[in-house]
Amino acid sequence: MRVGIVILPEHRWNENRLRWRRAEEYGFDHAWSYDHLGWSSLVDGPWFDVVPTLAAAAMETSRIRLGTFVTSPNFRHPVAYARQVLALDDISGGRLTVGLGSGGWGYDRQVLGGPDLPQRDRMVRFAEFVELLDSLLTQPRTDYDGQYYAAVQARNAPGCVQRPRVPFLVAANGPKAMRVAARHGQAWLTGPIAEEIGGHLAEDLDGWWRRVGQLVQTFEELLAEQGREPSEVDRYITLDGSPVLSMSSVEAFRDHAGRARELGFTDLVTHWPRPDGPYRASESVLERVAAEVLPELRAADALPIS
Repeated sequence: MRVGIVILPEHRWNENRLRWRRAEEYGFDHAWSYDHLGWSSLVDGPWFDVVPTLAAAAMETSRIRLGTFVTSPNFRHPVAYARQVLALDDISGGRLTVGLGSGGWGYDRQVLGGPDLPQRDRMVRFAEFVELLDSLLTQPRTDYDGQYYAAVQARNAPGCVQRPRVPFLVAANGPKAMRVAARHGQAWLTGPIAEEIGGHLAEDLDGWWRRVGQLVQTFEELLAEQGREPSEVDRYITLDGSPVLSMSSVEAFRDHAGRARELGFTDLVTHWPRPDGPYRASESVLERVAAEVLPELRAADALPIS
């Protein structure tokens, strides 16, 4: 089981660069940053764009995989974004994973003054976004004429370092988005939040994990529809949508990891602790998780199957 960590793009680089270095030194397998114009209660604070942040992170690291968590159609266009992906994949030496999601109703949409799209239309837009981005990163030239996006002789040279393209991590909790993940994803990301499964489950950790198990079953059914084997697609879970913050204690992280393993997840994603607000926790817990739990998970993976 691999473990990744999200580093929010909220600090000036002279400070944040140390977190990216430490993520690699701690032994995390992948590190991510949010692709938003502003986010949640932090919208009035400092915030930096994910593309130059990951480019800088690639220069500070040598092993750890890097990714967007997650890019959405709310303010990205596939043609322009494909060029940014090519650049990041090249700068990182083929260590980039592109996280993709349908986009919510938050600040990213509001700040541009656009209309609210019904859920059904958001899913159509998302499917087009992923389909077009896939073509832009695999074909020498792309023409596309969709409901939301168009491309005319869009070029791909020199192509991705990773072939046939960078891997897509598709975030999806609903069946329509999960179909996009089953069709185009090299990995699927889930991690429902309390509002998606009923507010009464806000403090019910067992209920949250039961819901995750249901999503796993649905995703496997959708993979079968696409003629894909379950082993073809890695399974990521973001732990901090759960009622118990994964970095609240070493025991909490260990418990999350055990439950995720039982459901067949290949990758966990946690968040770098913050001193207040979202993801409030102690960095001493992060240090202990890196020193104690990450080696345990690797040792478990190395055990022979009886």
